[in-house]
Order: sequence, then structure tokens, then C-alpha cells
Amino acid sequence: MSGRFNLALRLLLAFALGAFCVLGFAPNGVSPAPTGALLGLFLLWQSAPSARVACLLGLAWGLGCFGVGVSWVYVSLAQFSGLAPALSIAATFLFCFYLALYPALTGALFARWRSAKLTSTWYEILLFAGLWTLSEWLRGNLFTGFPWLSIGYSQSPPSPLAGYAAVLGVYGVGFVVALLGGLLAIGWRSIRHLALVLVILAFGFTLTKVDWTTPTGKPLAVNLLQGNVPQDTKWNPQQVAFSVDRYVSLTTQLTEHRAPKLTVLPETALPLFLSQIPRDVLATLTSRGDVLVGVPVATSNGGYANAAIAISPALSMQAYAKRHLVPFGEYAPPGFDWFFKFLRIPMSGFTPGQDSPPTMSIADQRISPNICYEDLFGEELLYALPQATLLLNLSNTAWFGDSLAQPQHLQISQMRAMETGRVMLRATNTGMTAMILPSGMVAAQLPPFTSGVLRVEAQGYMGLTPYARWGNALALLLAALAITPSLTAYRRSRKRQPSR
Repeated sequence: MSGRFNLALRLLLAFALGAFCVLGFAPNGVSPAPTGALLGLFLLWQSAPSARVACLLGLAWGLGCFGVGVSWVYVSLAQFSGLAPALSIAATFLFCFYLALYPALTGALFARWRSAKLTSTWYEILLFAGLWTLSEWLRGNLFTGFPWLSIGYSQSPPSPLAGYAAVLGVYGVGFVVALLGGLLAIGWRSIRHLALVLVILAFGFTLTKVDWTTPTGKPLAVNLLQGNVPQDTKWNPQQVAFSVDRYVSLTTQLTEHRAPKLTVLPETALPLFLSQIPRDVLATLTSRGDVLVGVPVATSNGGYANAAIAISPALSMQAYAKRHLVPFGEYAPPGFDWFFKFLRIPMSGFTPGQDSPPTMSIADQRISPNICYEDLFGEELLYALPQATLLLNLSNTAWFGDSLAQPQHLQISQMRAMETGRVMLRATNTGMTAMILPSGMVAAQLPPFTSGVLRVEAQGYMGLTPYARWGNALALLLAALAITPSLTAYRRSRKRQPSR
């Protein structure tokens, strides 16, 4: 009985540590919290009597982290898809349970590969950091990927670990956080461990002072529009005129500032196909310069794409179609067509765009757009470099209401700016509309859930960061090297065991 009670307490502690980890992400931004959460998980896994127990502890940690951190999934299901509250809760739990399987697998492998009793404490720390990094990378790629709440996102400025982003990317920053967690867990045993912690922090801070890219061309005057159109009325045919009028009004409002070179409307800002937008509306939108608008467009195969269209005053156009679609939101995976019968999600059968679309040329800059969910996948944005001088994200996270989704998404965009050494512009329906500098600092931002225009001067940049050159290869190489000593020792121990 005492053994079961002890396990229950450990599971409860693991769950609490996972929930505590969420404090490291926006809007709280307590960047040391994930290090502390992984420190506790490392100690729990070290003392786990078996791989099974370590697996359960990892599962509990994941349920705490994702149950709190991505609870906003419930909002979209219950409020906007028409799913009953009970079913929405069940679907959200199953989704969080799936995400928690990754730390569960990590715990099982950690306990199994350290069971050889031949690994040193250093090996265990490296094994912990390496496995954690590989599991996060796997979560970001398997079944189209969902890297939301990858630990590295928590280390946005002013965290000294933000400096590693331009070199190692989000997964590499997560490796460093996990490494620090392991070092601090046993730091009291040796001054060398604490000294290494200080070196890692100092080196990260030094990297934040490195300018990997250089300015190019004249700054681009940009107006970023935030319409704050309610999601539950946006696709109502009787409310189309409201959405169009809102963005036309924001585009043409008088200002003492000089006319923008570019005005940006968010994802699916106009609930019409491009071909349905009246010509006089397009002329009004472009009356002060180029406009880039999120709008669905018909495709040659009879489908439709989630697109960003740049339109000049002469009504010439440059197009980008969203490439990485949201499963169960923008398309149904094979065999799941029945899923949409239970939901009422408008425009949910999109066709993906081409793999490597050209950048858009506007004034002195070349812009690479991405749409909403796409900026979760840092390596997928690198195709446009070094040609692209500015990055631009169009989003509509009104699907998730007033939840953690908006500030967390802004933090994800901060990572993309640091990884690429580019300014990231964001135009959103409800928030967070902002300009982010290559350092990851938010230079300007509109209050969420308001209607307004953010006027910025966006400087383009040229050159490549180490991450832009090699993508996730450096982080994955570090992770592979880190697990090699323990894995080698484990294999040797298996060979020494007498055959039965």
C-alpha cells in the first residue's frame, strides 16, 4: 500500500512540475521556470525504480504541462466548432494525452538506458538533455508535427539563453535548458557543475550581442491592421459587409504619418474569395500603396487555398498559399472525412500551396509571408533565405478566444525572428499584432482584442545566421552525441549478460 501511495505522490509532483513549466511561456515569461520543472523531472526519473514508473512520471509531467499550456484547444472546439462541452473536454484531454506520450517515452528510454549501472552522472545529464531534445523534435515532425510549448520558446528575451537561438534554433535552446536542469539537479555535489552552469549562461548572454545579419535597403513603412472581427460572425453571409467595411475603414483612416508603402491585413481578413472582392474595394485598399491581404483563393483543381495576396495600386498581384495546413482544422487527414460531420468549421478543406514559393518584392525589400500555424515550424521558413529580407506572419487566432494562445503565438514568432536574424511582422485579427526585431525583442505591439493600426518602420536584413545555414542539424547532432555514451554503455552491458 505504501508503495502505491508513494507512486501516487510522485505522479502528483510530476504533474505539478509540468504545470509549473507553463509559467516560463508567455504571458508570464518566467524563463527559469522550465529549467526548474526539468530539474525536478530529472530527479524523479533518476529515482524511478523501473522504466515503467519513469514512463508514468513523464506522462504525468506532460499532462500537467499540456493540460494547462494548450487548454485553449477547448475554446475552439466548444465555442466555435459546435461540439458539445463534454465532447470538447474529451477531445482536448485526448489531444493533451497524445502530446504527453512524448515525455513518457523519454522517461522510459532514460530509465532503460541508464539501467546499465555503468553510466556516470555526467552521462545521465547528457542522456537527459539529448533524449529531451530528440523527443521535442519528434513531436514537432511526427503526424505533421505540433511543436507548441517546445521548451526553447520559453527563453525569449531577456533570457540569456536567447542567444543560442540564432545558432541552434528552438530545439537547441531546449537542449541547453534541459542540460542546465540536469546540472543544477546535482550541482551541490561539485563546484564544477555550478561553474559550467555559469559558463553556459555567460556564453548565451555573449551570443545575444552578436549581429549575425546586417541591414539592407531603406526601412519599409508598414501599416499592420487588426480588425478584431468576432469569429462567431465572421463567416456569416450577412456580416460580410461588416468585415469589409472594418478593414476599408482602417486602411483609409487619416493619419499624420506618411503614407505606408505596405498595408497588411490578417489571415482570411476578407471572408470572400479573391475573385468575389469588388474591384472598387481593391482600389480603395491600395489607394495609399501596396496592400497584402489574407483571403481564400480558388485553385486550378477546383479547391481553394488559404492565401496571402500582395496587390499594387495598379492591381498587379503576387501570391503566397499556405503550405503547412492544420490537420482537423484546415484539412481532414486520409480516413477522417467523417470528423467534419461533427464540427461546423467554415473553410476547412484547404489545398496546400507549393513547397518553395517566391518571395514578394515590395519597395526595397523582399518579403516572405507565412500564415498563422506555419511559423511554428522554423526549419520550414528557411527556404526563403537569404533572399527574403523581412518575414511576415498573417494570423487569425480568434478561434481560441481570450486565452494563452495569442501571447504564446507571439513568443513563437520571437523565436523565428532570432533564428533567422530577420524582422518578423505580425498582422492578426484579435492579437498579437506586432513588430519583432532580429534580437527577439518586441519593438511595437497593439493591445489585443482591439481594432487598430500599428504603424512601423520595418528594416530589412541580409545574411544568414548559423541556424539559417544548417537548420536543426546542429541541435540534432548535439542530441545524438549526448546520448551516445549512455547508449554505448547500455549495449555493452547487454552483451555481457549471460544468455538464457
